[in-house]
Amino acid sequence: MVDLQKQPFYLSSGQIAWVEDKLNSLSAEQKVGQLFCVMGGDYELEQLKAMVSDGRVGGILFRPALAEEIRSWYRELDAAAPVPLLKAANLEEGGAGAISDGTLFGWPMLAAAADDAEQTRHFALSTASEGREVGINWTFSPVCDLDLNYKNPITNVRTCGSDVEKVIQSTGIFADTMQKNGIAACAKHFPGDGVDYRDQHLHPTYNSLSAEEWYATYGRVYQRLIQNDLLSIMAGHIVQPNVSMDINPELRFEDCLPGSLSRELLTGVLREKFGFNGVITTDATIMGGFCMAMERRLAIPAAIMAGNDMLVFNTDFEEDYAYMLEALRDGRLTEERLNEAVTRILAMKAKVCTESPYTEVTRETSADWHRECVEKSATLVKNLAPEWLPVTRENFDRIRLIILGKDAIPGGTISDIAKRVLESHGFAVEHYDPYQDELHGSGDLPQGRMTIYLANYEHASNQTTVRIEWCKKHALDTPRFLNEEPSVFISLANPYLLQDVPRVKVYINAYTATVDSVRIVLEKLLGKGEFTGVSPVDAFCGLPDTRI
Repeated sequence: MVDLQKQPFYLSSGQIAWVEDKLNSLSAEQKVGQLFCVMGGDYELEQLKAMVSDGRVGGILFRPALAEEIRSWYRELDAAAPVPLLKAANLEEGGAGAISDGTLFGWPMLAAAADDAEQTRHFALSTASEGREVGINWTFSPVCDLDLNYKNPITNVRTCGSDVEKVIQSTGIFADTMQKNGIAACAKHFPGDGVDYRDQHLHPTYNSLSAEEWYATYGRVYQRLIQNDLLSIMAGHIVQPNVSMDINPELRFEDCLPGSLSRELLTGVLREKFGFNGVITTDATIMGGFCMAMERRLAIPAAIMAGNDMLVFNTDFEEDYAYMLEALRDGRLTEERLNEAVTRILAMKAKVCTESPYTEVTRETSADWHRECVEKSATLVKNLAPEWLPVTRENFDRIRLIILGKDAIPGGTISDIAKRVLESHGFAVEHYDPYQDELHGSGDLPQGRMTIYLANYEHASNQTTVRIEWCKKHALDTPRFLNEEPSVFISLANPYLLQDVPRVKVYINAYTATVDSVRIVLEKLLGKGEFTGVSPVDAFCGLPDTRI
């Protein structure tokens, strides 16, 4: 039995009675439905309303859309639901994770680089306010991964860095602030991403730390969150063989399953070793990391039997729902385990599916906080040419801009924003197009010109690497003449691009590409403020040549 008076639920007698009454009122088919969190955009609204009214859906996540659209969708679904819905969002980077007209406050590493707990609290308050504005009550955040492998294409600035204490502090503040504002936090991606250089969206990946190393790092992060009343945890499609085999010595390496399917990790570690009593959910079951680990007909119920209480997203809802019912009939999913899972789901709903007070933060305040965070987090990683900084018209009469990666960002383009900032300070600005240039020597390079690289290579799922893609024409946009012409490299999104420009003399990280981050970093470069950010990761990538 689940003790609902204990951590993290602390339900009152009235709330416990509500959970018990709801559980007893649900048919077996409706209980099975509570196990699923579906992707709202995969269905027409009327179809989704029918699924909800039948009691076959426990939670819904809509991809970001206009705030009023999401509010209206949830109004209709709430009216149809016999059981309150968990309304989920990936609130990782601010309100923009839930609503397209919300605030892109910044990726978690932005706040971590500010090295100021108040910035993380502002980040969480802004995010919670905009989430609650449209009815969100469950966030698939904070990201609790340690960014230990600079080649990993998905963790990157989504994390708070590689330092365990920094991650514990930052994720703790974020989770606590969200939950105090009526949104259940869901820490992810247990047992921890960021060791492998591959993406669990594409296939199962590995956290290969020894059991001792894992308990001292990732394990500490989750234990601290659990101690502080974390309501839910998301299990990633990440294998941790050493911890699994430590829990179950009879396991062979090849038999170890991803966290989302591993009884050793979910029940053995989270439930029994760490004493976690909250909701455990899988990461998206549409991902290759889940689908490739086991035959789907077996995996869907096995995920619940391993210790998950919910499953996120479906390759085919009706098929997955039928797999769960089939397993309930033939005993692969036990009634006891089903009731335990649904009890926890209902308990979390009793906590957050109610109207509760929260701190309202205006868009203007969120924008001010974002600018303050950028001011504090911009990091001068490498400066082997201090005589170039600040960049002044006395030293350089013109600026050549080279934009790498994606130029378009919310609110404009990097090239236009940069040009406006630089011209407003009296610089002549030229935008370099390598396809309009030819291979040439260094003898006739213009005097008094500074080249500023602005790179925007963002992390993203379903890709295998995040690296600079140079111009196909002789790679003419590389800083090949960095010994003859002053150049500064600014990475607006990926903290690890120094690996691709190891000999550049001045390198800056900004962590999130926004209008304000482009403007503020350039103004700092021009001497309108100091660089005070502290890198949460090894931006030199452990490579000897990046420091020379």
